[in-house]
This record gives sequence, structure tokens and C-alpha cells, in this order.
Amino acid sequence: MTRSNLKLRLIFLIKIFLIYIFIFIKSYAEESKALDSFVVMGSDNAAVKIKVFSSLTCPHCANFHINVISKIREKYIESGKVQLIFIDFPLDQAAFNASKLLYCLDKKKQIAFLDNIYEKQSEWTKGSNLDEINNNLKEMTKKLGIDSNQFDKCITNEEIGDKILNGRIAGNKKYSIDSTPTIIINEKKFNGPTSFENINKKIEKLI
Repeated sequence: MTRSNLKLRLIFLIKIFLIYIFIFIKSYAEESKALDSFVVMGSDNAAVKIKVFSSLTCPHCANFHINVISKIREKYIESGKVQLIFIDFPLDQAAFNASKLLYCLDKKKQIAFLDNIYEKQSEWTKGSNLDEINNNLKEMTKKLGIDSNQFDKCITNEEIGDKILNGRIAGNKKYSIDSTPTIIINEKKFNGPTSFENINKKIEKLI
């Protein structure tokens, strides 16, 4: 991680801490208020509900999405056995901005955005400062229907930003998240290597 990226992450985490203090005092971080900031895939009646807390700039999250989520989707989503709930847990400002863009898109395009953002993570995260990273994101989202003007409005949208941070803080309070990706299966934190084989064994025990 470069010095500039480290500085951006530190500033972002300080911001998170200050917001956490404010929300804790105001009792504002109930999970019910953050539900609109989740991307959900699969049936509400699924026997297994998997919450995935991840940061869009996290390489481990990209690996999990590309190599594990894809297999879960193929094997269990269409059959209605599993529901996937994607919850943003941004670790830095670049991830926070990318998360905001996710919720400026039509719901039908959100999964495609997640697939694209993780597959091309090593490309769009290249940049010596946040402006360069934002420009990379701007080029990516043009293909999904977000023009330059919409992009600028989206990454400064406080309502969307608050929903994402509320989800992050509520998730951290409930599940004591200390790394990403963190996987919650039927309200229990999954421990151990997050390979498809290990996740699959857990799913099979529950269905």
C-alpha cells in the first residue's frame, strides 16, 4: 500500500470512528435502517442466508467474489436454497465511493457492477491519489449508464453514504467484524478458510 493510499485509509477510518460515536450516542445504527443499502440475491424463503461483509478495494474480497460467490450462485441460488446478502464494509475512501456508485445503479445492474468491480479491481484501484481512482471508476460506470454528472452527484450523495456507513457500523457492532471478507451464515460467523469447499460443507449441513 502506498503512502498516499495509507493516508487515505487512515483519514477514512477516523471519519468512521467519529460517525460511530455520533450514531452510538443517537442510537441511530439499527440494522433495520440499513436494509435498503443491501444487495440481495436469491429467495427470501431460502433455508440458508449468507451475509457477505466486504470492501470493494479488498483483494481477498475480490478473490472470494470471483472464486466462491460465483460457485454458490451457480449451485444454490436458482434452486432457492441459498440467499446471498452483500453488505458493504468499506475500508477506505475509494471503496466507499465505489459502494456509493453501486446504489446509484438500477437494481438489475447491481450484481453486474459487483462482478465487474471485483474482476477489474487491480485496474481501477491504480492511482497515486483519490482523484485518479475516481476517474478510473468514472470510466467503468459509463458502460453501466452513469454519466459524468451523475457520477459526481452520486459520490457526494450523503443519504447513500449514510446508509452504507450505517450498515458497516451495525454489522461491526453485531458480528465484531475485524477483517474482510467476513461471512455470516444463518446469523453465525463463519470461521476458518473461506474456500468454496468449506462454505459448501456448511451449506450442505443446513439444507
